[in-house]
Amino acid sequence: MFKNLHAIVFDFDGVLTDNFVYVNQEGEETVRCSRSDGLGFDALRRTKVKLFILSTETNKVVTARSKKIKIPVFQGISNKEQSLKELAERENIDLKFVLYVGNDMNDYKAMMSCGYSACPSDSHPNILKIARFVLNTRGGCGVVRELVEETLKLNRYDFLNSGNRDQS
Repeated sequence: MFKNLHAIVFDFDGVLTDNFVYVNQEGEETVRCSRSDGLGFDALRRTKVKLFILSTETNKVVTARSKKIKIPVFQGISNKEQSLKELAERENIDLKFVLYVGNDMNDYKAMMSCGYSACPSDSHPNILKIARFVLNTRGGCGVVRELVEETLKLNRYDFLNSGNRDQS
């Protein structure tokens, strides 16, 4: 399957995070992400597959994490299906060769429009029904790492032995 992929698109909240938000007394938000996903993104960035994050939220946390993992992010997306189609047209990508990783109902139509879909194990029941790959991992607990190692069968060790390891 991996050799057929042209792009992987990730939702942020509930996929790269555990779907919780922490708010301090100043109203600043933080989220929890898995460092193990950093190695997964390292492996993916060394392939020819394009990577993107589509997020409904507009938040500095999303910006900071996408910068850290070096993945382009599109935020404030109210219609993910439409945004995905526009992205595919702009990047000259056929959606039948796109893997969309989502977890909630705002990802439903985008997932249905792609050739491949995956979701964390704690996704909304309707998402669990339509995902081609239901991961064993919960959102924010290493979804990308499992996707790379177990679903896509990429050998991340080959990538890491190239000497270009990034501590994401």
